Amino acid sequence: METTYVVLVFIVGLVIGSYLNVCIYRIPKGESTVFPPSHCPNCNTQLKPVDLIPLLSYLLARGKCRYCRQKISPRYFLVELLAGILSVVLYFQWGWTIDLAAFLFLSYVLIVVLFIDAEHMIIPDELVIAGLCAGGVLLIYNLFRPFQIYVDRNWWNPLLGLVIGSGFLLAVLLIGTALYKSDEVMGLGDVKLMAPIGLFLGWRMTLLALFISVVLGGLFSLVLILIGRATRKSVIPFGPFIVLGTLISILWGWKIVHWYLEIGHIMLP
Repeated sequence: METTYVVLVFIVGLVIGSYLNVCIYRIPKGESTVFPPSHCPNCNTQLKPVDLIPLLSYLLARGKCRYCRQKISPRYFLVELLAGILSVVLYFQWGWTIDLAAFLFLSYVLIVVLFIDAEHMIIPDELVIAGLCAGGVLLIYNLFRPFQIYVDRNWWNPLLGLVIGSGFLLAVLLIGTALYKSDEVMGLGDVKLMAPIGLFLGWRMTLLALFISVVLGGLFSLVLILIGRATRKSVIPFGPFIVLGTLISILWGWKIVHWYLEIGHIMLP
């Protein structure tokens, strides 16, 4: 039975991943993600059901459109696979709970954010608003039933997460803009993105997500500078690192915290 559940979750993740690809392609263009139906961006041929089977359609067509033979970005395959695998990992972590449903939704939104920000260096407001609406529902739910990742039952926990997440990045943006006389220190989209994340994670895991994001972003930037692919003035999207930090916190956040506390206890006299 467990295997059946895993396969089911994986397939659902693949199907949703196919829709996420539509969002990644159309949202930056200001297009509807529902109409018109899926079509080849090169020849505009409307795709048939056989062309829309997650993973398999891409593999069988060898990464090309069946009609014009134009190459299809491997991103389509990657997003579907990522959504499927992440769905299964979240299922193992949270089981059949409200927590699983909430984190699946947030994770799917974050996947779209990751790829859009990496390519276009923007975080669309539509995605932030969707996250805020779901986070608001979660806030109300927490008044009656505890949301596991918060640990406590304090009604203000997610609100404090929102304030800490967005407030910290807003402070970085304002201070950086004042010091460097530039508005390219950090995008306002990053500040807004932390608002729904704070609602989902609560204040403790939001702090961890911020810390991991900053560390990953700093290390990545340092590597690019060392290999000559960027300079200290280069603009690098921070959204993908927020996404990675958030996903790590969702999956292993409390394990990381407990490990850190154990190490600290051993090292202290």
